[in-house]
Amino acid sequence: MIGIHFGKPPRLAAAAVAGVLALSLSATVSQPSSAAGWNLKDAAAPYKGTTINVVVLDRPSYTAEKALIPEFEKETGITVKTTTYPYESALKAETLNFVSNSNQYDGILADLIWTGTFANSKWVVPLTTFTGNPKLADPALDLNDFFPVWLDAFKWDGTLYGLPWDSYSGLLYYNKCMLQKAGFTSPPTTWDQLLTKYAPKLTNKSTGVYAYALQSLRGETQTADSFSRFLWDFGGSWYDPKTYVPQLASAGAVKGMEFRAKLAPYMPPGIVSDDHAQVVQLMAQGKVAMITEWSSFYTTLNDPATSKIRECLAVGNEPAGPAAADPAFGGFAYMVSAQSPQAKQEATYLFVQWLTSKAVAPELINKGAVVARKGADTAPAMMSKYPYLKPMVAQWGHSNPDWRPRIPQYPQMSEVVANYGSQIQQGSLGIQPGLQKINDEIKAILTQGGYLK
Repeated sequence: MIGIHFGKPPRLAAAAVAGVLALSLSATVSQPSSAAGWNLKDAAAPYKGTTINVVVLDRPSYTAEKALIPEFEKETGITVKTTTYPYESALKAETLNFVSNSNQYDGILADLIWTGTFANSKWVVPLTTFTGNPKLADPALDLNDFFPVWLDAFKWDGTLYGLPWDSYSGLLYYNKCMLQKAGFTSPPTTWDQLLTKYAPKLTNKSTGVYAYALQSLRGETQTADSFSRFLWDFGGSWYDPKTYVPQLASAGAVKGMEFRAKLAPYMPPGIVSDDHAQVVQLMAQGKVAMITEWSSFYTTLNDPATSKIRECLAVGNEPAGPAAADPAFGGFAYMVSAQSPQAKQEATYLFVQWLTSKAVAPELINKGAVVARKGADTAPAMMSKYPYLKPMVAQWGHSNPDWRPRIPQYPQMSEVVANYGSQIQQGSLGIQPGLQKINDEIKAILTQGGYLK
């Protein structure tokens, strides 16, 4: 049984988080004056000929990463091999690597919801092990250039374990041509507007065109993209941040699921079986006017080889609910395996530090990656070229890193929500009894984990 969690404090106001991070980072990232002459080639010299293995996903950011790896290899003499997984398989593969001590992976890809599991199990190395080593630490790393919410997302018990990478916000993608034809000059700013004003005018079932599509496939897509999206905005939450008492059958949670049900007539049939790829394709083919999807999918929707709507594509903030404007929040960090030999750990850190650096960030964005670097994301030229950056950056200013709980029990909790959430959405289980089942089972999980007495 996993012991009582004494880690992540309750969610702080954005200003307070920024202040705390500024104080803590100033103490951990300052470099000795002797580091002024630091360069990657010299730092990597002891590891020349070393091979490291890094986990990647089949997503645009990792395509960009793999395209740039030869630059790092040429400069350092370190060989970087990648092992690609679909998201749904990555956690299982990495966990098996750890529990079997196979040492298969040196660079660990961590979804922010896996932070507690990896850190609690001592599977990954605290970042200060490397940032405190002047032979490895690039003085230009500048952790303060990462958005504060992203550094907070990968802390556990106040310790930072990874450097943010492939960082997302949920966004509203919309077909401005379809909206203009229906008489709208701008997208909806609230969920109520989307439902009552936009959806009826943008749906034509006889031609197979719908106002909105919500990826809802059973699994993490159901939990994060479908269920959670209508939880926080309508006044619900996973649990009380002080007591850990579940709030998944609250009045706010009921309102959110009732609203999701009201949207169903304006969405393509069978949406409960659709994942990200299907929903993005529906929009790219002009079959839906709006989707709420991750910032990483801008690349796909703007691809001339796959998208028919490039000239009509526009991006805005996720709609706000009656209780909050709490956009979807998700993404990854690279961490270093604690089970790898020290030399491989240090070579891996050099790669991760380089990949997530300020210098490489613009090139990654140009190749389709999504990064959490302030300087690159807010550069006027970049914002002009990539319209998803402005709403993404704006939303990160008030995003909730605990939009999905980062405790070790989250995978069990997610499975419960995915199961009953899908049944609720399909109509085979009533909203209130379904939410009560979710609440009861998650209460049992939290009790077994030592959070509740």
